[in-house]
Parts: sequence; structure tokens; C-alpha cells
Amino acid sequence: MESEGETGVKSIKNVGGQVCQICGDNVGKTVDGNPFVACDVCAFPVCRPCYEYERKDGNQSCPQCKTRYKKHKGSPAILGDREEDGDADDGASDFNYSSENQNQKQKISERMLSWHMRYGQGEDASAPKYDNEVSHNHIPRLTGGQEVSGELSAASPEHLSMASPGVGPGKRIHYSGDINQSPSIRVVDPVREFGSPGLGNVAWKERVDGWKMKQEKNVVPMSTGQATSERGGGDIDASTDVLVDDSLLNDEARQPLSRKVPIPSSRINPYRMVIFLRLIILGIFLYYRIKNPVHNAIALWLISVICEIWFAISWIFDQFPKWLPVNRETYLDRLSLRYEREGEPSQLAAVDIFVSTVDPLKEPPLVTANTVLSILAVDYPVDKVSCYVSDDGAAMLTFEALSETSEFARKWVPFCKKYNIEPRAPEWYFAQKIDYLKDKVQPSFVKDRRAMKREYEEFKIRINGLVAKAQKIPEEGWVMQDGTPWPGNNTRDHPGMIQVFLGENGGLDAEGNELPRLVYVSREKRPGFQHHKKAGAMNALVRVSAVLTNGPFLLNLDCDHYINNSKALREAMCFMMDPNLGKHVCYVQFPQRFDGIDRNDRYANRNTVFFDINLRGLDGIQGPVYVGTGCVFNRTALYGYEPPLKPKHRKPGLLSSLFGGSRKKNSKSSKKGSDKKKSSKHVDPTVPIFSLEDIEEGVEGAGFDDEKSLLMSQMSLEKRFGQSAVFVASTLMENGGVPQSATHETLLKEAIHVISCGYEDKTEWGSEIGWIYGSVTEDILTGFKMHARGWRSIYCMPKRPAFKGSAPINLSDRLNQVLRWALGSVEILFSRHCPICCLSINEQVHYASD
Repeated sequence: MESEGETGVKSIKNVGGQVCQICGDNVGKTVDGNPFVACDVCAFPVCRPCYEYERKDGNQSCPQCKTRYKKHKGSPAILGDREEDGDADDGASDFNYSSENQNQKQKISERMLSWHMRYGQGEDASAPKYDNEVSHNHIPRLTGGQEVSGELSAASPEHLSMASPGVGPGKRIHYSGDINQSPSIRVVDPVREFGSPGLGNVAWKERVDGWKMKQEKNVVPMSTGQATSERGGGDIDASTDVLVDDSLLNDEARQPLSRKVPIPSSRINPYRMVIFLRLIILGIFLYYRIKNPVHNAIALWLISVICEIWFAISWIFDQFPKWLPVNRETYLDRLSLRYEREGEPSQLAAVDIFVSTVDPLKEPPLVTANTVLSILAVDYPVDKVSCYVSDDGAAMLTFEALSETSEFARKWVPFCKKYNIEPRAPEWYFAQKIDYLKDKVQPSFVKDRRAMKREYEEFKIRINGLVAKAQKIPEEGWVMQDGTPWPGNNTRDHPGMIQVFLGENGGLDAEGNELPRLVYVSREKRPGFQHHKKAGAMNALVRVSAVLTNGPFLLNLDCDHYINNSKALREAMCFMMDPNLGKHVCYVQFPQRFDGIDRNDRYANRNTVFFDINLRGLDGIQGPVYVGTGCVFNRTALYGYEPPLKPKHRKPGLLSSLFGGSRKKNSKSSKKGSDKKKSSKHVDPTVPIFSLEDIEEGVEGAGFDDEKSLLMSQMSLEKRFGQSAVFVASTLMENGGVPQSATHETLLKEAIHVISCGYEDKTEWGSEIGWIYGSVTEDILTGFKMHARGWRSIYCMPKRPAFKGSAPINLSDRLNQVLRWALGSVEILFSRHCPICCLSINEQVHYASD
């Protein structure tokens, strides 16, 4: 082994007995008894499994000299190998799928998963303790009504039905048909054991020292005693020895969690001058066109002039947001200092995350599974995160895929948090090319990553097997393990279903740590009831989450949008939990970013002008519009509450001031309105104010004169929110949470009730509360209602994109998407929600530009 500080190329004769510089295992020997040499140029010590893995799934080159690996005797050929590489007979045998070759591949794969290495003189680094994982109980298999025991075989499609994850006693699939039905359970075999890896000896010392030097330069005061790597691959725990003065720490914690960064005048003023110049030229052009009519074709001239004037007005409206764009900067370290003090429980607010899906044949379950896995592995306290998956198609395939996902999450989540990897969606993480000498310094990471990739490949096989089996629906419909029919066989007529997979008493991960809550929800559907598509499904999730967890903030994601930045929730909390700004913020919108877009972006999926320019400009007015996904909501704003009153009153809308109208739906007399303004002054300004116009006048502020007034208020709230005392009580909890006296079974029964198909009848759901109905673009309409009440929104663009999704890959899908947006905007313009009628001038320009 080369001595410390030695450089240059080693001779092939001196590689015997060396340690692999990727995984820390012995390099080994060839079939001829000679030391194995992966690279003939620099003889960089790499063992055969790492060599073959790099050739198949890696960069196919030496980590040190970057020379492309040649094919060695006994190694399988890959695409791009030259004919002269290796022996001719050996190359021919690589593509001969004989039993001997299959056995050899099996041995190599097993060695990659279960190899053992002897510890060198470096420090020990233990791998995830998969061998200590205990068996978990399972809820029933739902395919074909057969019970499957033992390991799942990839070669046996008939055994590819999934078991649900380990859940505690009493947790079962709850649906309105029979809540207390108790299916049988199945015990899964323990996972295979892994060898204990260790650190390499000498070859990594120089890089470790360099890594520590970078950490010392970039160190910041933190409340915890650990410093994490800023490269996204901080797999070494570097303790910071910096002692921070308490007074300095408190001063830092009291600083704002974010700040607005205006665009420098030197950059924005030239663009403003160009806008002004274009406006002058446009005015001259229109003046010329109007003053010079074409008498021979007056009809065509009139039509063309009208179109030109219309496009000119549209262009003018489009320039208003670009006049004052802003950037925003967050301070995650201050957020930790304020709400995550050392030795105390985390004070960060709980977040309920919504994932919506309908048809698993159009929205692949593997894509949804990656989204859920990225949520469960997010960098946020596990007891503060709850993931709710809405299956609006009541598909058994989605249920089983989610069940299998929850089981794989027990291994995936601790792997992500141990090595601090990004992104935390396995499909996109394993698609990245890793430079082991640049990004990682622990040899144990290589083994764990390789083992985890093997686990993920097996997970994909099981999911794809379920998809293949779901193509052929049995004549009698899908059957659960206990022989009862799957409740969602009729997608238009089925009871509501709820299943808690992970969370409280729902099993631990492979290292014995708690996992975030994962809940499957399928709302009830019956003929004759309006279900309102995605908006109705999201409102059902709002109610279910309020009953079960009641997090004060909500994040909604489409099933194909995964969390690309594990600190995305912390970025949003820098605005939502800011003591000054957060009181008036209804939601924090993140830009949409997409994977799989071709180099030329032929269908304009990136929407660069909209997401990078227009929304930043709207943030300088009142905030961006809600674009349908990647948005963190304030639950209070979704409930129809108004923000706390500001010293300055908002200006009335343009038409409202001309015709004396009010921006409220049911305006009273001016005297009564003034009385209400006076009474509102008695309300605590820290509590959002709800427009309680239908409550008796005996209500003054937050107090009630007698029990009759209290009863009237309760009846009024139930009229607005629905006939659920538990849900109504949750809406009055400013900081969220559920009553400690409530039992899990009671909450589940109430959750089933609030997703019944008739729950929203004669309430204000969809009109004033939650996602708003009445438009194909319910997202824009929902954000519009919040802005009309006086809330403002925030546009957050972190350096690493917070979320990434799948963009339309063909022209037809892209045109349908743009057509839906256009129709939705026209619907809003000519509906009772028209922004011209009920917004201030700034807000009118804000929505007219969209």
C-alpha cells in the first residue's frame, strides 16, 4: 500500500494484498492466481465486484486516472466494449445465458450483498443494522384472495401480491361498510443479513483532512453539536468544537427567518426603459392604424385593429408584474436556533402532506411510490410529518403498491438520513452517476448504497409484477385475503376507506427509529352525488388530516412530483413560522421543475418566463398564484378565515368603489358594517378573523354571553364546516393537534364520517372553504379566494429545486394542459369570482396578468 502523501502510478507487481479503495474489501486474485488489477494504466486498487459494478452501472472508468475500464477475463461484456478487449472465447461466452453463467452472476450479486471485510486500522463505521430488523405483522393480501408466506419470488408472478406493512393490533382497513371487520394477518420473513463494513485505512486520509478543513471554513453557529456537509453527501459526522456565546445565540435566533432581496436598480432599470420605449412605439403604431383605415376592406381592417388593441392590452398587463420583481432569502440556521434548541423537543410546526392519484394505469404506481418515499425521508422531525395518499379511483393496485412502499421505507429512510443523500426518491437517486472519490469518504457507503440499490431493484420487480397482474381483472372482482370482496371494485359506488400504514404504533424502521405517519384514503362515492374531481379529493384530505393529526400547515403534491430538496419544508417554515410575516401568509408556492425534458425543450415545459420571471414579479405585488402543486398552505387560510387586521385598510376594488359594492358575499347595511368593524377591534389580533356574518349579533369578540350564544355559534360552525363535532373543534385549534383524550379508534370512525359523499351538502365546502369548485383550474380559483380575503402569498426559489415532476412528453398532452389552463382562466373571468369585481387595483392587475 502506498505511503501517506505518495503520488504517482503504482506498478502492477505491488498491488497484491491491497484493499479496495471504494469498498474497503480485499482486492483479491484472478482465476490464474495473480492479483486482480482493474486498471492497466495506474493500477488503482479496486476489487472485482466494484470493477464490475462500475462497468455496468457506474462511470465505466477508473476513479483515479479516468481511463475507461477494459474487459477482463471472466467479466461480463457491456455495451461499448471493443472486440480486442479480453479473450475472444471469453467474450463469446458472456452472451451465452447458460446455467453456468447464471450461477456466476448469482454468486457475484450475493457477494455484493453479503461480503465481509476485515477491519483495518481506521475507525469502525457500522452499516445499517438490517440484521436486527424484527418481523412485522401484515394486514391481508388483496390479490386473488390467497395468502402468501415466505420470500417473494421475482420469477413467480402469481405470488407478487403485496402485504401491508407492520401495524399494531387493532389497526386495519377501515371503511364505512364495516368498520370493525378484522382481517387475518401474515408474518414476513426477516431480511437477509449484511456484513459489517468498516473504514478504509490510508488512502482516504488526505481527502478526509481536506473535507474537515472545508467544514471548518464554512462552519456556522448551530444549536446542535453536528455540522452537516453542504455538498449533499455529508456522510461523516463532524463535531463542531466552536463554542457559541449564549447571548450571541439568542441575538441570532431573534433575527428574521427570511428577507426580501430587491433586484438591483442597475439590472432592472434598463429593462424598465425598454418597456417604456416599447409602450411609446406601440401607442404610435395603434394611432397610425386607427387613423389610416382601409376603405376597400373595412371589415377586415376593423377586426385586425380590435385584435391588435386586445394584444396590446394583454401585453401591458403582462408587464406590470415584471416592473417590480423580488428575490427572497431564507436562513435555515436561524430557524433551527429558534425552534430546535439543544436538549429540548423540536418546536417546528407539524405538516400534513397530501399526494393525490386517480388511475394507477395512467399514473404508474412506481412513480407514486417514489414520491411517497421522498416524503417519508424528508429532513424534518418524524413526529411532525404525516403523509396522506388520496386514491380517488379506489384501486386495489394503489393500495397494495402503497403497502409495499411502506415496507421498503423501513430500509430506505434510515439509509437516506445516515448519508444525507439527495434526492431522496430512489429512482432518481440511483440514476445519478457517483464519483466515490469526490462525493463520499466512507467505504461503508459504497456497500450500503450497492445493497440498497439491489433492494430497490427487487422492490421495482414486485411493483411491476403487481401492475402486470392488475391488467387482467377477475370476473368476480378483486378479493381480499379473508375472502371478502375489495370495497372499491366499483369505482363509482364504494364506501370510504382509510388505512394507517406507518406512524404511531405502526412499526419502526430497520434501525429501530420512528417513521412518519403514512395514511391511505379513498373517499366514499355514490351515484347521484357530485364529487368535484381533484378539488373534492383534496377537501376530503383536509378533513381527514384535521381529525387524525391536524397539522397547522399543509403541503400538496401531485403523485408525479417528488421532493428533490429534503429541506424544502424548512424553507417554507422560514416564512410560515416567522413571527412577523407568517401571520399574513396563506401559502408558500415553489416553482415547478421537471425531469426528462429534452435538450431543446420543444414543448416549453420549463415555462421559464412564467416560473422564473412572472411569479417573482407577482411576489412583489401580493404574491404568486397557486399553480396546483408544490405549495405549502396555512390551514387557517383554507378554512376561510381572514388574516389579522393591519393598521392600514386595504383599498376597495375599482368597480367596487364606483358602484359602492362590497367585497364580501352578503353585504349588510353600512351601519351594521361599521358596527362589525368596531366589534372586530376587540378581537385578539393574533387570532385570524372569520367572516361570521350568519352568527347572531350577541357574539362580541371571542367571548359569549351565555350558553345560548355558545350553542348558536356551534350550530353556525357546523353549518359551515359540516356535521362533525370533532372536525369543528379542530378548526378552533390555532396551533393544530388533536385532543389527547381521543382514542385512535374514535378518530378513525370520525375520519370515515368526514369523507362520506354527503358530508359537504349544505355547507360552504367548495364555495368559501377549502379547494374551490366551479372551474377546471381549481388551483387558481383557490388562491384567488385567499387573496380576496386579504392574505398574501410567498414565492420561494431555493438554490436546489424543492420539487421535481414529470412533464408532458408529447404534443397532445402539452396542448391539452395549456387548453385546460386557458379555459379555466376564461371561466374565472366571466364567473362570479371575477377578480375585477372584488379585488383592489393591485390585485386586479395581479390576476389580469395571468
